[in-house]
Amino acid sequence: MRTFLHILSSEQLKMSKSRLWLILICSPILACFIGVFAELPSGPVAWPMLIAAMVMLHGLLLMPIITGVLSSFICRYEHTSGGWKQLLSMPVSRTAVYFAKLSIIAGLLAFCQLLMLGAFIIAGAFHGILGDIPWGTLVASLIGGWVACLPLATLQLGVSLGWSSFAAPLALNVSLTIPNMLIINSATYGPFYPWAQPLLAMMPTGQGSFGAFNLPMENLMITVLGSLMIFMIVGLVYFQRKEI
Repeated sequence: MRTFLHILSSEQLKMSKSRLWLILICSPILACFIGVFAELPSGPVAWPMLIAAMVMLHGLLLMPIITGVLSSFICRYEHTSGGWKQLLSMPVSRTAVYFAKLSIIAGLLAFCQLLMLGAFIIAGAFHGILGDIPWGTLVASLIGGWVACLPLATLQLGVSLGWSSFAAPLALNVSLTIPNMLIINSATYGPFYPWAQPLLAMMPTGQGSFGAFNLPMENLMITVLGSLMIFMIVGLVYFQRKEI
């Protein structure tokens, strides 16, 4: 446990020297602009409509791309100048290294979701609908989107561990994110596509009447957690057996 905390502290220090916060704030800012300029009906449907409008770009494109950037960047230092040999020559286990990197990615994604909460409140204040904030819906949307990003983060971390190039995993992630616009319309394939799951988890209940949006949240979370376990086991086994 102490070794894990030391590695976690080291990873946090490395990430703090970067300017990744610029990437983390981009999506909430854009979502806030979308929410401010959205045309909302009056009454109890105002908040669900606002949330649906704001998470469309955030969950469909930007959040999966941000997850890929974080996964690629956290392995960047080790892929340069023999960083892996230096790290693994120390008295640390590969399991601790793997979970420390995954924890940092998860923490940064959680921070991005907290910024989205601020974006929701700002947009709601602009439209004058702060009097009846549906905290339960907001929290469920943000936590659901965060959990749905974890399988994607685990999958992309495994790819980044295997490829020394920073650009290659990122380009692969972007190329697999763009088809979301089509796959999300499929009730058959959408729920099982990791890049589409963040939007499905963040969309308020009743705001999707087609494609994968009809899937109950409980079923989606089972799929998400199942894929998370599979990607985590495969990625960890690969990293433990990888020759450095």
